[in-house]
Amino acid sequence: MKRKSFNKMIIAGAGLGAVSCSIPLKVGAGDKYDKAKKIKPKKLKKGDTIGLIAPGSAFSKDAYNRTIKNIKSLGLKYKNANNLFKDYGFVAGTDKERIDDIHQMFSDNTVDAIWCVRGGYGTTRIIENLDYNLIRSNPKIIIGYSDITALLNAINAKTGLVTFHGPVGATELTPYTLDNFKKVLFSNSASVKIPVFYNVEEENGAFVSSVIVDGNMRGELIGGNLSLLSAMSGTKFNLHLKDKLLFIEDVGEKPYRIDRMLTQLLFSTDISKASGIILGVFKDCDVDPGTDGSLTLLETIKDRLEPLGLPLFYGFSFGHIKDMCTLPIGIEAKFDMSKKELVLLENSLT
Repeated sequence: MKRKSFNKMIIAGAGLGAVSCSIPLKVGAGDKYDKAKKIKPKKLKKGDTIGLIAPGSAFSKDAYNRTIKNIKSLGLKYKNANNLFKDYGFVAGTDKERIDDIHQMFSDNTVDAIWCVRGGYGTTRIIENLDYNLIRSNPKIIIGYSDITALLNAINAKTGLVTFHGPVGATELTPYTLDNFKKVLFSNSASVKIPVFYNVEEENGAFVSSVIVDGNMRGELIGGNLSLLSAMSGTKFNLHLKDKLLFIEDVGEKPYRIDRMLTQLLFSTDISKASGIILGVFKDCDVDPGTDGSLTLLETIKDRLEPLGLPLFYGFSFGHIKDMCTLPIGIEAKFDMSKKELVLLENSLT
């Protein structure tokens, strides 16, 4: 996953009002990676306060301003984490500062949900040292995508807390993105339906959805960005995919790199025991027209995943694209191939 570099910024004291976090770090190296009892956070409502964190890369002033605009448009308030505007090379503050911010927002009783301003890079550096007992004891919505994949899956696996793969704070909230965001995060309905978005203006073949292997898919949702999923493979944070409904996306990776990362999943996880695989839109991941010596994106996906014999769908509306849905990790769902529609079979929130 190629990550764009943003302008460095420091906004001294802007929006800061949270107390300093004094919770000590808990080393998680000895924690078992066993699935904990499922915990569902409270749904959002107007007037709630969103805690802002940057657990990966730093962000630009424009990204921050867009985040605040999004929050206000939803009728919500916000609170900045103490170290939100720090910048340490290619990450948004030191590992300890970013961990402190996560702990601060989970422990702060005035914060109702947590939104990552952007992804970028850095969450794999900090997931080992998070205080998962603290997080389990203070369940809240946490949402993001891209590099946030590692954080969402680690929290879900170690605490049982349902986490949310969806837009970051700086995402442009298109009508489709906003509608699905509200359906999933402002409701505790047990029958949310998420249809594919048909982008009639996009000519790129990566946006064309298709059934690769037909069949029924049903299981707990798990997944995210392929680069992060493959980076976690073979570690103590390795995914457990038996009977799960796996969703995968990526951006800016050529087919040979997609091949390498899918091969990593094939070698190091129980992906063959998943109930099915939903692929998002792999934007900017195909070869240029006329390129010799390479399989296309879809040829690569078929070559690696089709032999599994699992139900397989390409081009659902999530990934590094404008029109993205919000997917709850840890919630039972089914995918309707004929309607190209994901149906959540239980409530994500209380």
